[in-house]
Parts: sequence; C-alpha cells; structure tokens
Amino acid sequence: MPLPLYLLAMAVCAMGTSEFMLAGLLPDIASDLDVTVGAAGTLTSAFAIGMVVGAPLVAALARNWPRRPALLGFILVFAAAHAVAALTTSFFVLFAGRVVAALANAGFLAVALTAAAALVSPDRKGRALAVLLSGTTVATVAGVPGGAMLGTALGWRATFWAVAVLCLPAAVGILRGIPAGRDEDPALGRPALRSELAELGKPRLILVMLLGALVNAATFAGLTFLAPVVTDSAGLADWWISAALMLFGAGSFVGVTVAGRLSDRRPGPVIAIGGPLLLIGWPALAVLGKEPVALFVLLFVQGALSFALGSTLITRVLYEAEAAPTMAGSYATAALNVGAAAGPLVAAASLHTGGGVLGPLWASGCLVAVALLIALPLRTVITDQRSTVVLR
Repeated sequence: MPLPLYLLAMAVCAMGTSEFMLAGLLPDIASDLDVTVGAAGTLTSAFAIGMVVGAPLVAALARNWPRRPALLGFILVFAAAHAVAALTTSFFVLFAGRVVAALANAGFLAVALTAAAALVSPDRKGRALAVLLSGTTVATVAGVPGGAMLGTALGWRATFWAVAVLCLPAAVGILRGIPAGRDEDPALGRPALRSELAELGKPRLILVMLLGALVNAATFAGLTFLAPVVTDSAGLADWWISAALMLFGAGSFVGVTVAGRLSDRRPGPVIAIGGPLLLIGWPALAVLGKEPVALFVLLFVQGALSFALGSTLITRVLYEAEAAPTMAGSYATAALNVGAAAGPLVAAASLHTGGGVLGPLWASGCLVAVALLIALPLRTVITDQRSTVVLR
C-alpha cells in the first residue's frame, strides 16, 4: 500500500478519536455543563448530522481543489474547532463546535476516501479502505481509551485539547506526503457533477448505503452509552471504561483488517456470517453485561463484527458509485454518519424504557435485525458487483 495512504490513516486516527471519545466523557460533560446525560449524548448526533450534511456538500465544493491543500485545510479547521470547544462553558457553543468539526471531518473523509481509492488498482479498493479505516480502529484502541483516561484525570476539556494537538503532526504528514502535482488534481478528467449526483438514483447504491447506515447506527447506539454499562451495570470503577473502549477498539482493528482482505472478492461470507453473529452479540451483551468477564469478551467480539460488516458494506458503496469518482467518498461518508446520527438518538430513547442503561444494547440488536431483514432477500444484489438484478 502507498505511503500517502498511511498518512491519511494517521489523520483519520485523530478525527476518529474525536468522533468516538464522547463514549467515555458524557457523564463529565453533562455534569460540568449542567445538562442530562441524554442531552450530552446528542453531541454525538450533532457530529454525525454535520458529517451527513457536510459530506456531499463539502465534497461538491472541493471537487476543483487539489487534494493536498483541501485535506490540509480541513484538518486545520477541525483542530481549531476542538480548541474552541475546550475553552467554552456553553453547551450551545460546544454543540456548534461539534457541527463545525463534523463539517471539516466530512470534507476530509470525502476527499480521503476518493484519494485512497485512486492510489490503488481498481480491484484493491477494499484493501485501501481497510488501511484508511485502520486509523479509526487505532483511535478506538489507543486514542479513545487514552482520551477517557485523560478526561478522568484532568477533565473532559483536556481530551479536546489533546485532539487538537494530535491533528498537527497529521497535518505535517499530509503536507509532506501527499503529492501536489496536477496529476493528483481530482478535477482532471472528472464527470459532470450532475451525472455524479444522478448515481444516487441507483437502487443498488441506495441499498448498500442503507445497510451500512443501519449497521453503523447499531455500533454507535451501543458504543455511545457504553460508560454507564461499565460503571452502573457491571459495577466497575470509572477507569475500567478505558479498558472497555480499548477492547472494543482492538476487536474493530481485527475486524476491519480481516474484512479488508475479503471485501473486494468475497463480501458474501463476511455479510452472511458476520451479520447473524452481530445480531446475536448485542442482546447477549445486554444479558451478560453485568458480568465483567463476559462484558469485555463480548465487547471485543462486537467490535470485530461491527467493523468487519460495516467496512464491507461501505466498500460496496465505493464499488456501486464507481461512476461518481469525486463524490463516491462523500456517499460512503454520508452512509456511515446517517447511522452515527440515528444510533445515539435511538439509544437515548431506549434509556427511558425498562432496559435502563442496557437499553442501548437492545436497540443495537434491533437495528442489526432490521438490516438483516432487508438484506436477506437481496443478498445477491449486495454481494455481486456484476449482478444484473434490478431492484423494483
């Protein structure tokens, strides 16, 4: 894999740390800013909504920009938004800062996903996506648990400062490692924007985007409210939140790595095996989550299954959107973050049911069940890129 791909993954790690870190900081943010934990959870949705809206919008605006300055500008805006968030005492300003950061993240990912696919041969998109998404999994293994530990020791604001600082070496890496020549300009040889947007009318593309969104919604529903499961349900100290996040992240790294080797040529087995196991895993976590050993084992497994299935579906988005070379990354980003926005909202509503702090885990299981019910009769359409089946 080309070196610039790993530099992009480093930047994705910084951004992924921010996207996932609230899972360990919500109680402290809620207490400091005098809001409920459920209200604090909407910060995750705010970030995701910003990415859903921002991905196609910013990608369309950035179509004529050379990739290096576009990527550099996005990551610097992202860092600045975190610095402002670390200084504010207003929940509204923090909320707005998350939206701005999300717009920058959306633009970065939209360009980075397209750039990653362009750096490799057409039949290795899954491998390239796996390298890029490994930045997210490293964030969940090291960045997010580290942020949770830093937040426990020094307060949640220190974690926001840390993300801002983490963006700087990534920016230097982009500046030094991403070529700036005209042959790297995404504007060269691109189709018209209207024709790229018309790809969104393809039923097969809509299907894989929907399934990717549902699986990611399940992931974020369970992960966003993981801290209360660890401390209230399992009865562990706050420091164990970092360990739980680290195990989920380690599993996600394994899942995305394995899926990266299969999603180009053999996506069918990943979906057919991983989907039902993921469906079983979330309710099992809700039932057995009171036992610390079972909790940690299942978190690792669910991390692996969630990212294996999710990354495979997002790879299918890139394949189905081949005729939209400058916008395909934004479609994949939007699909991921529709789920990231919806998942915490569904999970927050489940907190007021009889499930209590375990409600989000049941909600995750329901979201996966919906995805499988949709996917089962259409599995050949999802897994066979050359299929001539047409959805009606």
